[in-house]
Amino acid sequence: MELAFGPVPSRRLGRSLGINNIPPKICTYACTYCQLGRTIKMQVDRREFYSPEKIVEAVRHKVAAALASGEAIDYLTFVPDGEPTLDSNLAAEIAALRDLQIPLAVISNASLVWRQDVRDDLMGADWVSLKVDAANTSTWRDINRPHGRLDLHNILDGISRFADDFEGRFVTETMLIEGVNDDDHSLFEIAGFLARAQPSTAYIAVPTRPPAEPHVRPAPEERIHRAFQLLSERVDRVELLIGYEGNAFASSGNPQLDLLSITAVHPMRRDAVEQLLRRDGASWELIETLVQQEKLVELAYEGSHFYLRRIASPESPC
Repeated sequence: MELAFGPVPSRRLGRSLGINNIPPKICTYACTYCQLGRTIKMQVDRREFYSPEKIVEAVRHKVAAALASGEAIDYLTFVPDGEPTLDSNLAAEIAALRDLQIPLAVISNASLVWRQDVRDDLMGADWVSLKVDAANTSTWRDINRPHGRLDLHNILDGISRFADDFEGRFVTETMLIEGVNDDDHSLFEIAGFLARAQPSTAYIAVPTRPPAEPHVRPAPEERIHRAFQLLSERVDRVELLIGYEGNAFASSGNPQLDLLSITAVHPMRRDAVEQLLRRDGASWELIETLVQQEKLVELAYEGSHFYLRRIASPESPC
């Protein structure tokens, strides 16, 4: 198993070089939607999986090779085949990688952030993402299937404590699953919690790759748009993560690419779409074509028409 991989395109971090500090698939959760498949071993006790020296050597080697090939690296990202905060050496690894002068990110399911030592370890990062798929215990258990020793109240309290103390960029991610956490009640609960935590960005995601459980389906576009509106009323910045990674940061001057990139992050109101088309010298016929090709979906909300990128199927993310 590679301990460092990439750099790869990331919808949030640009060009990200991944750090795989946990063997597959050791996790605190067994999320129904996990793209890595079912959890092999569930645990909540932190320990060493690899020596910090081995992790750091692998990252340094990969960074040197990428830079020698002219590849840009925007972040070094702890995004392993399990929960990264299970690694008891996380703080030491972050500290040892500082001299590479590349920002450090950690993508966590937040399950251990109730622990002071975990929060302390994460303080060394520049960018931290914590998962908030539910704000009530029943839904949390349905979607995240946590280890039996975990408690949602403690986790949410830990997220709030971390948000108060962290000086870097703190974001959250909420994965919306059809019929599980995409109803108004669940969304109001999530929005209420995020209003207190106030992440710099609250990301809304849906499964775009084959999930661990075949019955899992992404929330429909109407519910995604509803979630975007509800969260936007309580959080300063909300973005969608429903587009293919390779195009999510495209800014080409090509109106089709620009539209698909932007609407994978933000629903666009009709007047904003018209303005973009005028800027790029394109006509409304392009929108009609994209809707007909099922690349865009048109939604009505509070008297306005919005356009949202159609969710890619797991078989064809493009």
